[in-house]
Amino acid sequence: MMTSHGKLRREKGSLAEYESQMKDLRAQLTDQIKILDSQVEVKQQQLSDLSDFLRRRGDIEAEYARALDKLTERFTHKTKKKEQWGQSVCQVWSVLLTQTRLESREHAALGDTCCNTLTQRLTHSAEDTHRLHKRSKEVGIQMQDELLKVTTELQTALKTYNQYHTDCLIADGKLKEAERLEERHTGKSAELGLGQSGGQRRSSVKKMERLMEKRHGRAQETQLKCTKARNDYLLNLSASNAAMNKYYLQDVSTLIDCCDLGFHLSMERVMRCYLTSRWRIQKTEETGLKQLEAAVTSLDQGGDRDALLQQHDSAFCLPFRFSYHPHEGDQVCEVSAESQVRYELETRFQQLQSRLAAVTLETEEISKTLKATLVALLDNMCETDSNPSPDVPSSLSHEPPGGSAAPKMTLAKRRANQQETETYYFTKVKEFLTSSSMTSKLQAKHDLLHDAIQKAEAVDSDPSRAQCPRSVRVRKSRPVSQFGHTLFITDILSYIESSGQQIPVVVESCIRFINLHGLHHEGIFRVPGSQREVNLIRDAFERGDDPLSDSECDLDSVAGVLKLYFRGLEPPLFPYDSYPQLLECVQIEEEMDRAAQIKAIVSAFPRPLLIVMRYLFAFLNHVSQYSDENMMQPYNLAVCFGPSLLRGLDADDAVARQPQVNDLVKTMILQPDVIFPGQSEVPGPVYEKHMTLEQEYCEPITEEGDGEAEHLPSEDEMEAVALFDYVARSPAELSFKVGELVILHSKASCDWWRGEVGGVKGLIPHKYISVLEGSERGRRDEGGGGGGGGGGSTGNLSTEDLQAENTTRSQERRHTLDTVRQGSFRPPDRPPFVQVERTVVDKEMISRQMNSVFKELLSRQPTMPQSPLTAAAAHSSSSSAAAATTGSSVPQAAPAAKKVGFGLRGRALFRPVD
Repeated sequence: MMTSHGKLRREKGSLAEYESQMKDLRAQLTDQIKILDSQVEVKQQQLSDLSDFLRRRGDIEAEYARALDKLTERFTHKTKKKEQWGQSVCQVWSVLLTQTRLESREHAALGDTCCNTLTQRLTHSAEDTHRLHKRSKEVGIQMQDELLKVTTELQTALKTYNQYHTDCLIADGKLKEAERLEERHTGKSAELGLGQSGGQRRSSVKKMERLMEKRHGRAQETQLKCTKARNDYLLNLSASNAAMNKYYLQDVSTLIDCCDLGFHLSMERVMRCYLTSRWRIQKTEETGLKQLEAAVTSLDQGGDRDALLQQHDSAFCLPFRFSYHPHEGDQVCEVSAESQVRYELETRFQQLQSRLAAVTLETEEISKTLKATLVALLDNMCETDSNPSPDVPSSLSHEPPGGSAAPKMTLAKRRANQQETETYYFTKVKEFLTSSSMTSKLQAKHDLLHDAIQKAEAVDSDPSRAQCPRSVRVRKSRPVSQFGHTLFITDILSYIESSGQQIPVVVESCIRFINLHGLHHEGIFRVPGSQREVNLIRDAFERGDDPLSDSECDLDSVAGVLKLYFRGLEPPLFPYDSYPQLLECVQIEEEMDRAAQIKAIVSAFPRPLLIVMRYLFAFLNHVSQYSDENMMQPYNLAVCFGPSLLRGLDADDAVARQPQVNDLVKTMILQPDVIFPGQSEVPGPVYEKHMTLEQEYCEPITEEGDGEAEHLPSEDEMEAVALFDYVARSPAELSFKVGELVILHSKASCDWWRGEVGGVKGLIPHKYISVLEGSERGRRDEGGGGGGGGGGSTGNLSTEDLQAENTTRSQERRHTLDTVRQGSFRPPDRPPFVQVERTVVDKEMISRQMNSVFKELLSRQPTMPQSPLTAAAAHSSSSSAAAATTGSSVPQAAPAAKKVGFGLRGRALFRPVD
């Protein structure tokens, strides 16, 4: 008990340290905003004081000019009355009066410039400063919110990691306890061996072996979950520190520059105009004016920014890095690429690499646009018709009062253009800051994964580990007895009631598949999958099979099946009568108040619906946490799921209300823990962030290998032809040339195969190859398809289905594949692939099997009118069967017999397509 309390205190200590850091960070960010606000007030006051000074100076200069003019007129009349004595003296006098008259005009021009032109310019500068500061503040608050979001995700990852590691420790303790129990049991059995019969001893030993196997499996599963949680925590930790560095070392300077945008330049132009007028008036004040010129020339926006940062060092200094806090006794302090998560991390690394390259390129393009926009904006600010040049004659400084209408119109137009350019510039600033911050976070994760994979490859290449047996887990199909109670129906409440499944099997299976393989997939739920593959997966579920029991399905198609399931529910997941009440919640501006109101409405829903909603929205929230990699922010997910989950009886206003529905679903994705009840309030299944293959549907397999990542066992290999040249980007990948023969072993992910080229094993990109017909693992089904039952499943997506769908996606690949099928393209030094040895197939048997399958499919929906697409598919399939009967140059693979699955027949799971 004392040990448990000590662990709890240490865990609370780690969380308390994070809370303290978060509190200090929020206080620091608040101080930054206050300092920027005080700076804009200082600038406003400076502009106001300078405007008042110039106005008063203009009044003085105007009064001085009038006095000089009166003086000149007075002495001009006096000299005309006097007798001309001394020509040279008169000339001097005349020059003196002329110079005084010119001086009067120059002072009048200076007074007008100070009172009108310069004060107007300063007024505009004050308006610009206020407006630019407001926009800069909005950008700064947004960047601070992003920073706080990253740190909050880090805190959540830490809590998740602590929880899973606690479970791991408990499982290890139970395993050790079982081992001690087994030792005591063995000793007692040896002592009492003479008194017990052989059957009793064997029964006792088997019972103890089952207990040990169960505890060992539980320990392995919790260790894997802990590893995933720790990896997620470390990645979030690295991303948080990268975001912190980016914000304090770059973004803060950028925000201050945005606040000062044009301020120093406007001040410089005003003072240069004043200096120009003064130089025309007083050439004798050169020394004093040079000092002022030096002061004006020394205006430096970057220097002022650095001085501000140095003056307020406590507010703008980079905080301490977030340090890694391992849970109780955990010695691992880095991302682990052990065998269970090796390929998952390698796939994520490839996706990160691609995403990072795209974001980097996008950031560079935005940066170029931003620089060009900044130049245009500053040029627009510098343009002013009221700033006379030093060489302009003084006679041009005065224009008639009626001649100022055109310049005013030009000035108004220029001001409008300037504000438009400002709006575009700040849009690009926001995009640049967001994109560059994302680049920093992705780069941090990329580097961490790169180091982890390199270390794992170094360990794998160690000769001492070459023949180390490893235990992998292969997911098996669900037992028939577990889901054979009720039929699939389109009313989810009735289905849950009749089947006893709290989470429908389609939802559970699709979410588990995406959790294991697709959280980092770019465009998940947004990019549409193959409609043909979606239909195949849907039909497999309707027959009672589980087509997602392996990882060879297309991720986008699996996501499409999940959306299709919820779109087909009637009534929808959110009842019709709650639709108006939920839409009213969108009017609430405060996020937490809106979530509380939604919770009050949702809490009245039936308990089965709440369990499904809680499970679904926790999963969508988890998907949105990887938006840096999968580009699916909460709003994007809301756009994808909103129409399927929430709709009213009146279909006419669905388009008009779609923005409100999207905002509502976005709130539910962001606040699932607030809106939906916890497991303590409503007992039932909850979504797990770090899933593994289900324990009860996994069996251990021991294999011998050379340290390479494990893959699903297959009895046959597949052959493929390289469509393009490919150069490996990492030691795990293989390079090959166009036309080269590739041997495929198994699928590593939706985009990668495990295979070999020229005897060298590694990863092969799926989009660069074309799988040859007749070489797939379907040959195994041909050999075993002679009876009424078969080992294959018509619901599972075969390699032929995936190959046919891939050929429809790319015109080049289709053309190349057709060329290969016609026998015109051969791999070098290889016989034609149609000559490869294959099992002799009874074509009549194949035809009979295919016809029986078609009849069974048609008999399931007797009342449904046959669509043109279905008719065409049936006609095409019948033609294929006839071709197999009459003979063909290439033997056709036998269709796999129906897998014994859930045992469900009758009503459809999805609504039929109209």
